[in-house]
Amino acid sequence: MTELGLPDDILACLFDLDGVVTRTAAVHAAAWKEMFDAYLEDRDGPDFRPFDAGDDYDRYVDGRPRADGVRTFLTSRGIDLPEGAPDDPPDAATVHGLGNRKNVLLLERIRTHGVEVYEGTLRYIDAVRAKGLRTAVVSSSANTLDVLRATGTEDLFDVRVDGVVAAERKLPGKPRPDTFLAAARDLGVDPARAAVFEDAQAGMDAGRSGHFGYVVGIDRVGQTAALYAHGADIVVKDLADLAGAGGEE
Repeated sequence: MTELGLPDDILACLFDLDGVVTRTAAVHAAAWKEMFDAYLEDRDGPDFRPFDAGDDYDRYVDGRPRADGVRTFLTSRGIDLPEGAPDDPPDAATVHGLGNRKNVLLLERIRTHGVEVYEGTLRYIDAVRAKGLRTAVVSSSANTLDVLRATGTEDLFDVRVDGVVAAERKLPGKPRPDTFLAAARDLGVDPARAAVFEDAQAGMDAGRSGHFGYVVGIDRVGQTAALYAHGADIVVKDLADLAGAGGEE
């Protein structure tokens, strides 16, 4: 399947949303930074160490379910907060409260600025579907359906496994492979015959540990080496670059 840059035995493609299909990774990073910086400044005073929207986001937050991102970053700073409950108000000093505050900020940014898509990805998905391969969107975001509808891309995917579905099925998020495995199962495809498309290190970990047939890393922020280290079979700057690359790298 050289024209798609995939091994010939691949039957399905499983796409992350943020940073792969839509240009929302930067919006997410900005919302995380706004939330964490406000919390840290309130906790530590004006000499607080800010959240780094590059390194901290990539290492601790990107690709993870919201509560896991809060917990993982706070652990890196030696901070232990009560878990709280998923419906905690956004001003609660709990893991879920901080996560909900981040979501409020994210939705404000999306309403204000809208959502952009990666045209190279959309062309690639069209080519994939034209070849008869099945497609799924796999995201930790609970806002996935809203984003797909806002961008007119809902019909590009046969299956959706997102934060809402993961909560309903009690699926652990990335770096665990469970959401990708659920998508492959819903498509009726063995993981060994499915390709994972991700821009996050946690997504690479999920693809590797799930024993998927091919793991494609998309490097939007200059982390090619890290994506390979976390399990990518190939890394490209844009999915438009994958077509014609062959599947033997």
